[in-house]
Amino acid sequence: MLALRWIFWLTAAVLLLCIPLTGERFYIYLAIQVLVLALFAMGFNLLFGYTGLLSFGHAGFYAAGAYAAGLLLMRTPLSLLSSILGGALFAGALGAVIGFFCVRRTRIYFAMLTLAFGMMVYALAFDWRSVTGGDDGLIGIPRGALWLPGLGAVKMDALWAYYYLVLAITAAGVGVIHRVVHSPFGLVLQGIRENENRAAFAGVPVRRYRLAAFALSSFISGLAGAMVAPLENTVAPTVAHWTKSAAPVLATLLGGIHTFSGPMVGALLFYLIQEFIERLTEYWLLGFGLVLLILVLGFRGGVVGYYEAHLRPALWRRFS
Repeated sequence: MLALRWIFWLTAAVLLLCIPLTGERFYIYLAIQVLVLALFAMGFNLLFGYTGLLSFGHAGFYAAGAYAAGLLLMRTPLSLLSSILGGALFAGALGAVIGFFCVRRTRIYFAMLTLAFGMMVYALAFDWRSVTGGDDGLIGIPRGALWLPGLGAVKMDALWAYYYLVLAITAAGVGVIHRVVHSPFGLVLQGIRENENRAAFAGVPVRRYRLAAFALSSFISGLAGAMVAPLENTVAPTVAHWTKSAAPVLATLLGGIHTFSGPMVGALLFYLIQEFIERLTEYWLLGFGLVLLILVLGFRGGVVGYYEAHLRPALWRRFS
């Protein structure tokens, strides 16, 4: 089974590396969108799946990363990577401030607080015209250049070149999350998720751990948003709307909440289902909702969760 897992990940890596070879801008652009949503959902699931806190306002941190990266690129267009990281750091700092108030509550109260703060970010993006451009957003964001040792400034104008940068950043972000959730810190987060009272009686500072998870989750979400600004060359207030927060929730539910790779698989399914339904009918939102409902109810633990609970044991018995 371990060999099958390695074969799966190796095949996925090869396919991701080969996408630009198709030469089709649509497929490259769609792959970038999947990678961004995958990282966004991974950051969200660090809070939801591993800490047990449901956020309805993560679009606020996604937008904070996008706006901060966009503003930095408009001032220093030759620092693409530092602008993306700067946007992620700004989102993480914002998450630390907002999380300080949110982690004092749990369950529905936490969810409503995150929704309220997320809509505050949306209101700021919409009304603070001198900084964010108001309802027009930031327009004309340059993609800039990537500085590499020994090569100098490498232009990212070509979509395929930017795709490889997004792929590298996403892989690094997923690697960081993997290290976190399999560390003692991640184990404590899962203990808090299962029984916060027992964790508190054991001497665990529950609020501090939740705040750390909230800030890290915001940083990852901001990193995903920061990669969108140079891709689209514009950032509008819609990226901060609460409906944008639904995307990582749906991707996580589709893939599997309590699985590491679930949000990534869910992000791929999310866009594949959306593209397929849009080609069939103009009422794609209705069809999209029905398909999502069937998948969520039919695969209670998500697609990856269903595989691990039912298909993997069968394969293990067959090949062992």
